[in-house]
Amino acid sequence: MGAGMRSPGNRRAWRGGTAGALFVAFLLAAGTAAASALGEEVARAVFPGAEAVGLVTGDPPAAPVYRGGRLAGYVFRTDEVLPIPAYSGKPVAMAVGVDLAGRITGVRILHHEEPILAVGVTPKHLRRFVGQYVGLDVRQRVQIGGLRPGYVHLDGLTGATITAMVMNASIMRAARRVAESRGIVEPRGGARAGAAPVAPAGRPLWVESWRQRRPEIAVLGAGLAVLVWILLFEDWLARRPHILRPLRRLYLVWTLVFVGWIALGQLSIVNVLTFMHTLMSEFRWETFLIDPALFILWSFVALVLILWGRGVYCGWLCPFGAAQELIQQGAQALRLPQLELPGVVHERLWALKYVIAVGLFGLSLQSVGEAVRYAEVEPFKTVFSLRFQRGWPFVAWALALLAASAVNRKFYCKYLCPLGAALAIPARLKIFDWLRRRRECGRPCQICANECAVRAIRATGEINPNECHYCLDCQITYWDERRCPPLIERRLRRERAARRARGAVVPPPARAIQRPRPDR
Repeated sequence: MGAGMRSPGNRRAWRGGTAGALFVAFLLAAGTAAASALGEEVARAVFPGAEAVGLVTGDPPAAPVYRGGRLAGYVFRTDEVLPIPAYSGKPVAMAVGVDLAGRITGVRILHHEEPILAVGVTPKHLRRFVGQYVGLDVRQRVQIGGLRPGYVHLDGLTGATITAMVMNASIMRAARRVAESRGIVEPRGGARAGAAPVAPAGRPLWVESWRQRRPEIAVLGAGLAVLVWILLFEDWLARRPHILRPLRRLYLVWTLVFVGWIALGQLSIVNVLTFMHTLMSEFRWETFLIDPALFILWSFVALVLILWGRGVYCGWLCPFGAAQELIQQGAQALRLPQLELPGVVHERLWALKYVIAVGLFGLSLQSVGEAVRYAEVEPFKTVFSLRFQRGWPFVAWALALLAASAVNRKFYCKYLCPLGAALAIPARLKIFDWLRRRRECGRPCQICANECAVRAIRATGEINPNECHYCLDCQITYWDERRCPPLIERRLRRERAARRARGAVVPPPARAIQRPRPDR
């Protein structure tokens, strides 16, 4: 039979071979499509030397990687294997490669919505961070920052400690899960000769975070307990300014140094936007428990908003506010001239922070990431999270606001702070009025109104709770028999009565009433 002639059997075999070839080609195409979903380039980047990438299959999902025609390992996405929500409430999506020895071959960040990573941490720092995982065994236990026996120590991300912890847990736990499911390493509890130390069963990340930061939690709790004591005994302290003033100054130093730079507990409008966004999507307590300092501070602020109003946070617990206050005290000691804005301008500028807060909220409805970029009106990230280690425009903005506070007390807080504006809204639910006033306040006495550096006391004598920073200066005056006119008159009457009892000549009383300043 000629070469061009095929028997029925041969034709069937030829058709079967053609169909098989087409089927293989289909699988290769499907594998290429599946790999492209993870990213063909990304897959090869996290697994150097890969010659082919197969289908993403299995549970947990991963794509096999081939080298020299043989299986060399697997690549996968952490958000598909183990989606651990980060600070934004969304997981950080990363591609990871694992070889058949159970070692990580590469990591690349694919997508995230983390505020601190969006603006503040450079791509170079992110690449350096994930590059530390190359060569690690999936069975090893990894610690971000600090030293701990039995753990591999890796450097964290400056100003993004919690996000770095989430990324670490996502990489190591997802890699371990993929390696166990493919038989690369023994499941937890098993043991093999020469195996690396086995990591403990995965606990919720927030539990590990709270365990690691127990010393910070203890110091923070003690500091908040001291503040509660100050608030409960504010009348007693206000009668003793020689105790209250140095105590307040010391507390501001603690807030600046510990809360701001050590615990990284500076609250932000970004926290508010993130919380509202999670309420409208998928709320999970784990998202907020992951940072114990922020969780404790926000819980405390929620309580004092109802009991005392927003002024307790703005005047005592805000690290940037403490920095401005301490700078102002230093400026007064140096007798720097103060630049007070006219009353009309001051009242108009009050509204600016509310406009900024509303604008950021509206922008966050469209894109939280974009709102985070515009939230850089807050200098908090520059000063505390990154400690001035960023681009000069951000540093210049932060320094300008701090310099302004030397000649105009808490300039940023009064006119620009969107967080203060956001806190003023729920603070209207305040139950108690702890700050004391007299019927003579504002009618006609203006001493407290003239001395209030944040100008939160109206000419009519009422304290504006939306602007008060709870510094207690007016309460010191309230109890001062030599500065508060009603108390001065009572003291003078007692002194005159005492002189009459001794038969001395009594001079006529002098009124000590201050009138409103012209600019109020």
